Amino acid sequence: MTHSPVTTTTPPLRRGLTPPGETPPAEGSISEAHVERADGGIWEHPVFWAGLVLFGALVVAGYFLARIFGFA
Repeated sequence: MTHSPVTTTTPPLRRGLTPPGETPPAEGSISEAHVERADGGIWEHPVFWAGLVLFGALVVAGYFLARIFGFA
């Protein structure tokens, strides 16, 4: 396997891979750590909405079953 020669003018990022666990420097990066927003409560939980839809479907199905068997 051939290896390209490293000269003194080669930038540090081109000399090799970044060691594990380290983040390579980025030019012009202006990023900051973001603040986690608060939990939206029940409105952001799809299990609640899926359960509500399933419950509604069971109520409608129950109504039609009751009509078929003469209970309503």
